[in-house]
Amino acid sequence: MGTPKQLLPIQGRSLLRHLAEISIASLCNPVIVVLGASIHQTRAEVEDLPLQIIENQHWQAGMGTSIGTGLAALLEQEPALNAVLILVCDQPFVSTALIDRLVVAYQSAHHQIVATSYLETVGVPALFGDRYFSQLLRLNSDVGARQIIQQHLHQTHTIAFPKGAIDLDTPEQYQAFLTGALT
Repeated sequence: MGTPKQLLPIQGRSLLRHLAEISIASLCNPVIVVLGASIHQTRAEVEDLPLQIIENQHWQAGMGTSIGTGLAALLEQEPALNAVLILVCDQPFVSTALIDRLVVAYQSAHHQIVATSYLETVGVPALFGDRYFSQLLRLNSDVGARQIIQQHLHQTHTIAFPKGAIDLDTPEQYQAFLTGALT
């Protein structure tokens, strides 16, 4: 991208701040943001919000390490935690309403994994019950939580999120998003 994608402006704020604010407004509490590369720049975007910032010193090893680092910090803070919701920073169409739908589905359907589905994929945003915490803590690759979802697909409740397929990984995707070509 040439710049940390977390800092890309959307709707008058950075992508990171947008996702942090919608998370804070959701049913999820507490909210933890895991930062790695460019932490000095990204921290400034969210340090005034009511959330906890965790540094992943092993971010180069892949997004799995961010999940494990964040979950470990969350469990330290909330030892009786029974579920965790995982978001990534490059999906601009995630909303508070979507996060709340995942939480309500988890609470009412008694599934241990509630994930979003898009483009024949099941992935994040996703909510995991405590049965999967040990697997999430051991992640250390770029595959992330999706590999756990795939291994337990028969136990996963899905919520359609077609716009979940839109992520901002390249300058071209970001420009298409800004021009409205990705809606």
